[in-house]
Amino acid sequence: MSSLSNTTFTGVELDNIRRDFPILRRLGRSGEPLVYLDSAATSQKPQQVIDAVSQFYSLHNGAVNRGTHLLADESTDAYEQARARVAQFIGAKSAEIVWTKNATEALNLVAGSMLQASLGAPTELDNLRLGEGDRIVVTRAEHHANLVPWQILCARTGAELAWLDLHEDGRIDLETLNRITPNTKVVAFTHVSNVTGAISPVAQIVAAAQSVGALTVLDTCQSSAHMPLNISALDVDFAVLSSHKMYGPTGVGALWGRGEILAQMPPFLTGGSMVTDVSMEETTFQTPPSRFEAGSQPVAQIVGWSAALDYLDKVGMDRICAHEDALGAMMLEGIANIPGVRVLGPTEPSERVAVVAFAVDGVHPHDVGQILDAHSVAIRVGHHCAIPLHRHFGVRSSARASASMVTSETDIDRFVFALGKVRDFFGVA
Repeated sequence: MSSLSNTTFTGVELDNIRRDFPILRRLGRSGEPLVYLDSAATSQKPQQVIDAVSQFYSLHNGAVNRGTHLLADESTDAYEQARARVAQFIGAKSAEIVWTKNATEALNLVAGSMLQASLGAPTELDNLRLGEGDRIVVTRAEHHANLVPWQILCARTGAELAWLDLHEDGRIDLETLNRITPNTKVVAFTHVSNVTGAISPVAQIVAAAQSVGALTVLDTCQSSAHMPLNISALDVDFAVLSSHKMYGPTGVGALWGRGEILAQMPPFLTGGSMVTDVSMEETTFQTPPSRFEAGSQPVAQIVGWSAALDYLDKVGMDRICAHEDALGAMMLEGIANIPGVRVLGPTEPSERVAVVAFAVDGVHPHDVGQILDAHSVAIRVGHHCAIPLHRHFGVRSSARASASMVTSETDIDRFVFALGKVRDFFGVA
C-alpha cells in the first residue's frame, strides 16, 4: 500500500486493504458479503490493530507510571510512545495530548475545567472563567456532545448560549458570524457534520473568534480518519479525537490543547496519578497532561490506537480522502436517481465528505435500515445525536450511509440497489 500517489486506490490496492479487515469476511442476513456503511458511527478494525491489543495484553500488560518492574516500564513506554504518535499524526506536541475515554469526555473536560475556574479554582487565564454577560457560541450542526456540555456550563455560570445558523442545505451560514460578539469566551464547532457531511469553514470561524479573543474548540470526530489533519494549520485552541472512529479500539479518545492554555486549566477529574502531593487538608496537582489523567488508563486501547494511526499513515491520508470523495460522489448520484429520497445536506461533493443522511418519503428510517439490512447492507438510523440539526430539516430522524477507506464501488452499487427497493416494499407511491 503506497502513499506516494494522491489518486484513488487501484482494485488490487483496495483488495489488499480489505483483506486486513477480518470482519469484512462476515456474511450479512441475506447470505451475501456484508456491506458496512456505518463508519461514521464506528469504524471497523484492521488485523494490525487487533494484534497490537492482543500482543500488549499477552506480553506487556502492566500499570503505567506505578512500578519499576519490567512490565510496568514497558507499559509506560508504550503509553507515552502512543501519546507521541497521536501528536505526530495531527501535527502537535506530545505534552499537549491528554488521554480521555472518548471525544465526548474530552469536550466535557474542557467545559468542566472552565466550570471549576468559574467557581473559583485558581487560573490566570480570564477566558476560562465565565459568568453573567459572557457568551458561548456553537453551531446548529453540532453533535449533542458538543452542545449539551456548553448548555450546562451556561446554566451553571449564567453565561448565554448562542449559535451560528445554517443554510437550507445544512452548511454553516457565515452571515451569522456576527453572533460571535465581543463578550464571547468560547466558540465550539464541528469540523465535519456527522449528519450532513458538510465541511465547516474553519478559517472564517476561527478568525471571527480570534477577533474577539475567544477560545476555539474543534470536534474532529468526522474528519480525523477521512482527511489530512494539521492542528497548527487549523489554528484552533482545542481539538478532540476519538479512536474508534479512526480504526482504533473503543474506550479511548484524546484532547489536544495549546500547552499554555492547558497549564492554566484546573483539573476536571481528580484522584490518583494526577497529584504531586496530598495532605488531609489540601492537594497539589501535576502539570499537564498528567493533571487531566486521573485513575487507571485504557493502555491496551491506547496502544491499539497507535497501531491504527500507523495503518492510516501507511495507506496515506491523501489517498484515503481521494478514495472516499469519489465514493461520496457516487453515493450522491445514486440517491439522486431514486424517487422519493431526500438528501439532508449539500449535494455538491466538494462541500462534504462521504457521510450521507437521507429521508425516504413515507417510510420511517428504522424501516429503511431494516430493509437494507435484509440486503446485507449496514447503515445508521435515528437522530445521530443531532436532534436540533434534524429539526432544521423538518424531520425527527434519518437514515445515514457513510463510506470509509474499505468501501468499494460494489458496496455503493449494492446500497443504491437496496435503497431503490424500499418504497416499493412498503407500497409507497
